[in-house]
Amino acid sequence: MDSVTQLLHGFSIAMQPINLMWALIGTFLGTAVGVLPGIGPALTIALLLPVTANVAPTSAFIMFAGIFYGAMYGGSTTSILLNTPGESGSMMTALEGNKMARKGRGAAALATAAIGSFVAGTIATLGLTFLAPPIAELAFLFKPQDYFALMLLAFLSVSVVLGSSKVRGFIALFIGLALGLMGIDKQTGVQRITFGLPDMLDGVEMTVVLVSLFAIGETLYVASRFASAPPRLNPLAGGIWMTREDWRRSWMPWLRGTALGFPIGALPAGGSEIPTFLSYALERRLSRHKEEFGQGAIEGVAGPEAANNASAAGVLVPLLTLGLPTSATAAILLAAFQNYGLQPGPLLFINSGDLVWALIASLYVGNLMLLVLNLPLVGLWVRLLFVPRPWLYGGILVFALVGIWGAANSWLDLALMFLIGCLGYLMRVFDFPIAPVLIGLILGPLAEVQLRRALAIGQGDPLVLVSTPLSGMLWFVALMIVVVPAALHWNRARQRAGTLPPV
Repeated sequence: MDSVTQLLHGFSIAMQPINLMWALIGTFLGTAVGVLPGIGPALTIALLLPVTANVAPTSAFIMFAGIFYGAMYGGSTTSILLNTPGESGSMMTALEGNKMARKGRGAAALATAAIGSFVAGTIATLGLTFLAPPIAELAFLFKPQDYFALMLLAFLSVSVVLGSSKVRGFIALFIGLALGLMGIDKQTGVQRITFGLPDMLDGVEMTVVLVSLFAIGETLYVASRFASAPPRLNPLAGGIWMTREDWRRSWMPWLRGTALGFPIGALPAGGSEIPTFLSYALERRLSRHKEEFGQGAIEGVAGPEAANNASAAGVLVPLLTLGLPTSATAAILLAAFQNYGLQPGPLLFINSGDLVWALIASLYVGNLMLLVLNLPLVGLWVRLLFVPRPWLYGGILVFALVGIWGAANSWLDLALMFLIGCLGYLMRVFDFPIAPVLIGLILGPLAEVQLRRALAIGQGDPLVLVSTPLSGMLWFVALMIVVVPAALHWNRARQRAGTLPPV
């Protein structure tokens, strides 16, 4: 019952007029950026980090949470109407949703996506409410070697799972680790990778890296591949609401999608892509209307959209309880916490309980706001797609420059933004994942601290890193993440070469 009491206290904070205003701004911005292809919650939160320097922490995180959830909602609109997912988690929605729109059932597809997202988001937030405090209490039992093993697991899982190549994933991770090592080593006072520049002694500003990789890199990428052809819109015909048959076919996929999305979203590198793929495959297998899949089956919209939104709440569990980001957006939220002098983890629930519970309560409020915004305002979101790309990305570029300059008035930050932005562009061109860079940048220094503490406790003996049952288990899982895919690939290669009989 303590969680219920704390949640009610969180509602008393989240329902204050000023916080309701920030929640509305966040949900509106999140839905808008989710509708625009190529612009997601990570970019939006990164751009707004310098702007919220003078906003109270609770209000800022309520807005960020609204952006996070809103982008998950908004991505379904372009997936259904234009067959252009605004977010990677909306890819599976596009398969059936766009087919429904072409058959004149776009309104029903948008409705099942919005209602399914509301149902899944609410159930998943309930899971966050009751699971986060016990996990946070268990985290007090973690020793330095356990934390180091957990962060190593995050490094490996993010690098192996994300992107099209493990090599690219590890290169991106090492870039992030190198950026995190810049500046003065706080334990020894030694300068590391500062190039003799006094302004580099404090290291690279997190905001500079985030804005550069997302805003600058994305702008350069879009500019280099600009196409002036206007988008082809599909009319919303065939009724403005779901039929009774649509409801009957949608409610179970909503629940199954939630059951897949929340736990997978809470895993390192779980993200939203894996549960949406699994949800689509499951609905296709269980549906009594298999012949409609590929032609516009409503189950193929309801299930993946529910999984997509449920995974968003799942991502917040390890972030708030362990300080462990499992996606690019979660990594930026972690950076936002650190900008306010807060470190997510078990102590956050004790030292900043009002903020945490107000944030969780705002997720319930934001979900309701998003349902109200998405159902009647579909036409408005579609109109945002007519904004010319040069105006849109030119505005983002100016906003990024002003934000970085206003944060520190540093020419070095502007130079770094240009260099890291070019790096972000090259990573997009050659299909390097961005998330490992952010995970390495943020968790690298923390992992170094835990490694040094563990070795100090063990008097330099490296076996101390596997001296507890939890650390040993985490090292084993990390090893399996690397070895098992490589072994399976090797076995398939030998089968194709004809040296092994097929299994």
